[in-house]
Amino acid sequence: MNVLVSGASGLIGSSLVPMLTAGGHRVVELRRGPATTHGPYATWNLDTGQVDLSQAGPLDGVVHLAGENIAQRWTSGAKARIRDSRVQGTQWLCEALAKLLHPPPVLVCASATGIYGHRGDDILDEQSPPGTGFLADVCREWEAAAEPARERAIRVVHLRLGVVLTAKGGALAKMLPVFRLGLGGPLGSGQQYWSWIALDDALSAIVHCLKEERLAGPVNAVAPNAATNREFTQALAAVLRRPAFVPVPAFAVRLLLGEMGREALLASARVKPVRLTQSGFVFQFPELEPALRHLLRSRPPGGCVSTEAAAPSPGCDSS
Repeated sequence: MNVLVSGASGLIGSSLVPMLTAGGHRVVELRRGPATTHGPYATWNLDTGQVDLSQAGPLDGVVHLAGENIAQRWTSGAKARIRDSRVQGTQWLCEALAKLLHPPPVLVCASATGIYGHRGDDILDEQSPPGTGFLADVCREWEAAAEPARERAIRVVHLRLGVVLTAKGGALAKMLPVFRLGLGGPLGSGQQYWSWIALDDALSAIVHCLKEERLAGPVNAVAPNAATNREFTQALAAVLRRPAFVPVPAFAVRLLLGEMGREALLASARVKPVRLTQSGFVFQFPELEPALRHLLRSRPPGGCVSTEAAAPSPGCDSS
């Protein structure tokens, strides 16, 4: 496949590109500014809305991951950048794809489980209506911005990503230093559900959506077993073999991080990957603790990594 990827240097894209190329696919990265390489290329300018796909060559698929990082205090300027990078960026890209003589058959466009807002213990699937709040509003507009591609008969998949777990960056990497010092603990009540997915499964889900022609519209990219924040805390502490008895009160989260802390850390969304599993996708890491052990390359106390998805550690008996 010839695949155009935006956000290729981001948390997911930086692992997706080498995975695709190792699998024999050709990747064209959508970059800002003028082209810096020979051969097929694509550029865009988010200040002017210009997208140049004229040198990208024929495309079999597009993966759109670009967007401003939400892990920052949401000032009015930050909120504008978060929204515009997703909504306007997606609209401009989709308009450019729609103008191609031979548009790609599929666009996998990142979205987020933030679309569901704060929903407590409710079990949420792709049929659940959007919630309320800044993130929910942005996600709803983000998905709607792909309409030019849909009108051109491009199969659009809105990949509603949960918390993507990797030691290379994102939420887990930020938590590790504190937890390794034994200073970790639940946030607020700890009863809020965090819908998560291991990076390995997120990458596989993207490839699955590129190839699976039955999938279009919203697709939840989360592990089948969401964890409460308290369960997440306990699992991470167990993997690191550290205590985790230092709770962070909800008022402190709101004081330090404002609206972002309330919506991204204290809100609860118990999301199920119904459409992924119905389409035949098999998770490598459906359970949290084995996923963390794989990502952090940690053995259980007195034993070996023994999940089916992970190879045994050196010196372990795999018979």
